[in-house]
Amino acid sequence: MRYLLILVVAATAAAQTPGQTHPTYSNENFRGVSAVSQQIAWASGTHGTYLRTTDAGRTWAAAQVPGAEALDFRGVVAFSADEAFLMSAGSGELSRIYHTSDGGKHWALQFTETNPKGFLDSIAFWDATHGIVLGDPIADESGKLKFEVLMTTDGKNWIRIPSTALPPAVDGEGAFAASNSCLAILPGDDLNIWFATGGHAARVFHSHDRGQTWEVFETPIVHGADSQGIFSIAFRDSTHGVIAGGDYKHPEQDGPNLAFSDDGGKTWTLSQIYPQQYYSAAAYDRSSNDRRSNRRARLFLAGPKFIYDFRPPQNPTRISPPKKSGMQFNAVSAYPGGGAVFAGPKGSIAVVP
Repeated sequence: MRYLLILVVAATAAAQTPGQTHPTYSNENFRGVSAVSQQIAWASGTHGTYLRTTDAGRTWAAAQVPGAEALDFRGVVAFSADEAFLMSAGSGELSRIYHTSDGGKHWALQFTETNPKGFLDSIAFWDATHGIVLGDPIADESGKLKFEVLMTTDGKNWIRIPSTALPPAVDGEGAFAASNSCLAILPGDDLNIWFATGGHAARVFHSHDRGQTWEVFETPIVHGADSQGIFSIAFRDSTHGVIAGGDYKHPEQDGPNLAFSDDGGKTWTLSQIYPQQYYSAAAYDRSSNDRRSNRRARLFLAGPKFIYDFRPPQNPTRISPPKKSGMQFNAVSAYPGGGAVFAGPKGSIAVVP
């Protein structure tokens, strides 16, 4: 059993201690989390498992999608206590998309990967019927490696966008299904799509017309090894964004692991925070973003053994759970009313108000 931590953040850089604990009743590894409101959130994990809270995290219900016991749900997007989408990551048919409209009583299988080399990485939605999924590169008809991009316009059917629209991937380039955040969009009617890569390249792909055309930009984030690159990308508006990552096999290794853009992802400036570590997920606060200045936007970062809460360029507040708790973190989702919820291994859930 692992616990939900309600973390009280002080205006210092010192590690903080938890205020309250509540059981999640799960020992699974969670890499996806989706905050619907201050009361409702979902998390997704191994062995077809998901968590759901409807009382601001005081209690969490753990359940398993029938027939999905062998799946690793790396992504979840929820719209209410009743409606949510789950995405599993794995080779070939282990990559799937499920949907529920009744709080998990019934799940509909919407998509199963048919290419044995396909591997889904991240899922996001503009609204309940318009969504996008990113998958690792697979060879197209000409033999060129292209990232797989799926889209839905009815919340039910998923269609691959033509590979001809996408720039080719670099040999050894891929996307990380570490936190359901290597793919970024802005909710509503916005047309922008961004996704970030790792491995032999650390690049940002961008579409300004919902996938019809694409451009790709280099970044200064560490890359070269299969374990290195950009693990997370987030935008708070169409111009201001962040990329975060590092080397997950060497999580305490210093950067360059964090960079910011103020031109829609075309160029990236490395953070001056020192030392840096591996970051698996990043999210902007949804209530307090100052759209006039990227430097004033509240930002959350998740690392294996810590949480960062900061407003660049100030030093972040580092929040660490007690060492004996064994808690770690993979993913983060910002609440609409401020703050964020984090998910991680062995049922770890943390909330920063």
